[in-house]
Amino acid sequence: TPEFTDEILRILDDEDVKATFFLIGREIERNPYEARKIVEAGHEIGNHSFSHTRMVFVTPNFVRSEVGRTDELIKQVGYDKPTHFRPPYGKKLFILPYYLSQSNKTTITWDIEPETYQEVAKSTDAIRSHVTDAVKPGSIILLHVMYDRRRTSMNAVKPIVADLKGRGYRFVAHVSTVTGLDD
Repeated sequence: TPEFTDEILRILDDEDVKATFFLIGREIERNPYEARKIVEAGHEIGNHSFSHTRMVFVTPNFVRSEVGRTDELIKQVGYDKPTHFRPPYGKKLFILPYYLSQSNKTTITWDIEPETYQEVAKSTDAIRSHVTDAVKPGSIILLHVMYDRRRTSMNAVKPIVADLKGRGYRFVAHVSTVTGLDD
């Protein structure tokens, strides 16, 4: 979103961190300039469907459209690398996994999502603590920083990065790369 793209890109640049942004197709359609900024900053882009509809009990044509339309938009903003797919709400049954396997597209989920817990999501310090307490080598941290209602998540990014770097972790944009302690 235009309100938050520059802020998160600045934070990540200041911290010398690359991230993976799973983008919703309709948001790319509404904000192509913002998506281009993410690409130009060298971050990985992933497909998060076109409409952010739960991908359960859907038709093959629906899945093909949701994934295909978003892949096309991702290419239009200049991202030319393979994209992974993160299912909306982490939900996937039957048709989606089959389609993704036939398309050689990897499904990416996460193991840390502090915003799931209402008492955690309302506090930057609680988000920071939740993440730093739960992280382990190879963790994928899911934060929604592109919306005003997630201000606490945006504010937590810099302290999370500092805490984890201080513990020897490194950050990688390519989600299939192994992460963890450097030893």
